Amino acid sequence: MPNESMKPVASSEGVIVHCPKDGKFSFFNSPYPAHTAYSAVDIYPRNVFGCIAPSPVYGKVVEIRRVKCPERKSFESSSYDYVTLLQSLENPEKWIKILHAKPVVNNGDIVKPGEALGFLLRSGFFDFWTDAHIHVEVRGPKDPLRARGGFKFESSVVIKDMKAEPEELSGIVVESKQEYSLVALNGDFKNGIPVDVGGEIGLLDAGIPHYKCFGVHMSAQPPLGSVVKLCETKIGTVKSVHSNMCIAQCSNLTFKLNNEPVNLSFYLYLSKPLVKVIPQKIGEIKLKKFEKVSITIS
Repeated sequence: MPNESMKPVASSEGVIVHCPKDGKFSFFNSPYPAHTAYSAVDIYPRNVFGCIAPSPVYGKVVEIRRVKCPERKSFESSSYDYVTLLQSLENPEKWIKILHAKPVVNNGDIVKPGEALGFLLRSGFFDFWTDAHIHVEVRGPKDPLRARGGFKFESSVVIKDMKAEPEELSGIVVESKQEYSLVALNGDFKNGIPVDVGGEIGLLDAGIPHYKCFGVHMSAQPPLGSVVKLCETKIGTVKSVHSNMCIAQCSNLTFKLNNEPVNLSFYLYLSKPLVKVIPQKIGEIKLKKFEKVSITIS
């Protein structure tokens, strides 16, 4: 029986990747190469670091490796990460590479979507604002480990009855801590925050401007060079297209909250989307829960 708490969000080579219904996911909100090659998806359960991550796939564990992490000085992180490799049971000719969870499974174990996979790590590969998540790639069995070389994903995001981009980035703080705050924007948005791409509406999947590039999920492929607008302001230009997704080069822009520069993270949700507001340094911006805020773009 399918796990009702999980929903398909991506597929590649016959392998389906699932996300918890109360979680979020991202194809492009990352600086690592696989994400700008359309060949990785990050799954964020609502669970915090140290909790168990549910498996996003159906597979048989074939190998587990422990790898050394970079050392982070601004926050406490794990000095080791783990690579869990599974043989897909939907397409046995393909393997699945999963990072950022200390496995509770062993070689030979079969896991289904939603079943326990491992403890979520605060990896040294993360930045201070990175939430607990697992990184997923679909690989060939002869090349399962490199940073590059995964198969491209198709997004399962359906864009329909989409509202226009927000007129302004204003809303209410729903969570605040030293690393970041979460803001619910004013407006009835579903699954993600809309942007205008050459006159068509898409959903933003991005860490901007800090990652320099960002992604958009569309219902139709936009032409290369299409301008991406948020709040009627140009934020980037489409530089590559794959299936119903595109990657744009970020414009030279600045977001400010209370006259302080901030970075913003946008994810895809299976519920109402939130915007992550990231200070330049930990603890630099202190917001209160339920505080009304407005973010400007320049």
